[in-house]
Amino acid sequence: MNSPTSIAGLGLDAGGTQTRWALADDAGNLAAEGSVSGMTGLLLNSDAGRQQLREALAALAQTVLLHGRPRAVCAGFTGVDGTARVLAEMIAAPLGIDAEAVSMKSDIEIAYFDLFRPGEGYVVYAGTGSIAAFIDTDGTLHRAGGRGVMLDDAGGGFWIAREALRHIWRGEDERPGSWQDSPMAVEVFKRIGGSDWSFTRRFVYAGERGDIGKLALAVAATAETDPVAREILAAAGKELARLAAALIARFGVRPVALSGRAATLHAGILDSMRAALPPATELQLRVSDAHHAAARLAAKHVSPGVVR
Repeated sequence: MNSPTSIAGLGLDAGGTQTRWALADDAGNLAAEGSVSGMTGLLLNSDAGRQQLREALAALAQTVLLHGRPRAVCAGFTGVDGTARVLAEMIAAPLGIDAEAVSMKSDIEIAYFDLFRPGEGYVVYAGTGSIAAFIDTDGTLHRAGGRGVMLDDAGGGFWIAREALRHIWRGEDERPGSWQDSPMAVEVFKRIGGSDWSFTRRFVYAGERGDIGKLALAVAATAETDPVAREILAAAGKELARLAAALIARFGVRPVALSGRAATLHAGILDSMRAALPPATELQLRVSDAHHAAARLAAKHVSPGVVR
């Protein structure tokens, strides 16, 4: 176990499905890491959401403090915008530090710093949602997508799940019971508890977006036996390619890194994305340890000599 004085920075990579954390010492070396339940800034929009957020942050602090008290925090969250100060205070309180020691960034921003140096390339991130980002040499963040699952976020886990459910229920409109002939539908209904509409309605309209996004696993699991599942995953790749192409059109040709849990669901996503990009585009599937980058950014705030 590290002594409390050796822990400089805590990094958070919060998402709808899970929140990853990492601790870095004064030299920027990783001291510990782990994960807790998913959380987003959108939880601040309701009383129940705020309570869920407080409980998740309390559980996080309890684990982190076993290793030492961080002197600075860098937190990457979706859906923050004007609520950054409120969220910073909620993060700081259970850790016993001042809110001024908490810096809030978007989740895609810390993911970028883990994968590229400023000006080096484009990151397309497919998690529950989807977004593409470019940070130029002046440190300015440019983005495409990331508008939320209600508007778009095409190619992300929620979108894949929604496309599957839309296809299944349109099929039921036209031919009731047709779901039994679809491996994808069988797997989806197994995961939500039943084939009656009431199960889907409750799962979608009373559930969390991260849980809905996990249904994308059912689509990937049946891609080899269900042509519709394959088509949905191929369509996801094309949508992710659109995000990269938007940044390429604005800032020129650079390497593209595809990252995020949804990006690794099935090889067909990467293959489809590659086919939809301009032929000269360098595309790689990369694992982003954004919580590591955030921990080092926090440690750098405490110890300016820490390098990337």
